[in-house]
Amino acid sequence: MFSKTTEYALRAALYVAKEGKDGRKISIDEIAEAIGSPRHFTAKVLQALSRDGRVIDSERGPGGGFFLAKGSGQLPVSILLEAMGEMEVLTGCVLGLPNCSAERPCAMHNKYEGIKKQLLHLFETTSVESLSEETNIQTFFKH
Repeated sequence: MFSKTTEYALRAALYVAKEGKDGRKISIDEIAEAIGSPRHFTAKVLQALSRDGRVIDSERGPGGGFFLAKGSGQLPVSILLEAMGEMEVLTGCVLGLPNCSAERPCAMHNKYEGIKKQLLHLFETTSVESLSEETNIQTFFKH
């Protein structure tokens, strides 16, 4: 559904939320290994998230690393999708047609509209923190 970049961003945010609960800053190497992503790619993903500043933050130097930005645990997952430029997946035409609308619907518009609203609601009402609490790290991440 989402790009690989956004999938890794979601995984990284969940991992940081779960493992950084005690205020611990997580290294890029630990995150990359845990989410099964190349280090360089993980660095780009985390850089994009920390540049946005709403979900992930970072600190350089000894003892530095990545951590959830203040108050971001309660933010909806949709904020992370916005930071990665993926809201169009949830709001745009399922066929990718630029002129599709309620007034000029594509063949899938009316069939998909309800599903799209449910997905949007899901990502707007699920917080990063609650999702991380419900994710079993041992099952889904290398650890």
